[in-house]
Amino acid sequence: MHTKKVGVIGLGDMGSGLAKNSLKAGFEVCGFDLSERRLTAFEENGGKRTTSACEVGKNSDAVFVMVMDGNQVNSVIFGEDGLLRSMKPGGVIILSATIKPMEAREVGKKLEGTGIAMIDSPVSGGFDGAQNGTLTMMAAAPKPVFDAHQDVMQAVGSKIFHVGEEAGMGQTIKACLQGLIGSIFTATFEASVLGAKSGIDGKVLLEVFSASGASNSITTNSLGKIIDRAFVDTGSHIATMYKDLTITMDHARDMGVPMFTAGAAMQLFQAGKTRHPDEDNWTVTKILEEIVGTQVK
Repeated sequence: MHTKKVGVIGLGDMGSGLAKNSLKAGFEVCGFDLSERRLTAFEENGGKRTTSACEVGKNSDAVFVMVMDGNQVNSVIFGEDGLLRSMKPGGVIILSATIKPMEAREVGKKLEGTGIAMIDSPVSGGFDGAQNGTLTMMAAAPKPVFDAHQDVMQAVGSKIFHVGEEAGMGQTIKACLQGLIGSIFTATFEASVLGAKSGIDGKVLLEVFSASGASNSITTNSLGKIIDRAFVDTGSHIATMYKDLTITMDHARDMGVPMFTAGAAMQLFQAGKTRHPDEDNWTVTKILEEIVGTQVK
């Protein structure tokens, strides 16, 4: 058993994996989520449920914040029942949620002088990476803070990069990465629909794409899900990727950088989210299938 105590706020597809692997690594873990169902599942896995972010702070040395957006991040850290009310000096907040770089910088500024450190560390690897403890972590923090919390991060991630000293740098790299990932997704969806419309079997497309120079885990995983027509509850909700792409495009606008491909990807995800708001990333394919009257299978 580790002496450090870990907290997780947000026990969804990603946060439940952070909690599970922290427990597996021998940490005592407490957690909070607004969903009763998620809290029950967390408790059944050996976690200690709490009633607020404040209670998590009171019982933790390091807290993962894995919520949806910047407003939620601010609320769980600085709100009436937030972490800051109860966390002891020397504690660390690991901001694993994906938010705007500017929002992460503001959180970092507001934490200055509180005795609470922050590691700005969004993650990549999706549902499978979170559940298997193999996430890629893009961590920005002063080096001593980064070094002091390797044990907590190694419990959930297998590739941990120190990307800078300042809050916001982790989120900046994530914004660049999501532009690339979103573009790979939509290029995959388009190519597979072109193949299907031309009479090519989905499994043949998958075999050839996977054995080519364009082979990558995103294409392989999503094409497999499309062929199986698995568009719901696969752990990759479309709202998350859509939100990430809006962050990418906002950041690109701030920097004055044109993002032609990522911009097209974002619009495809917009169409998918509008038409199928409760489904997963691969549902964007259905928009293209509807337009041309075919199905990848």
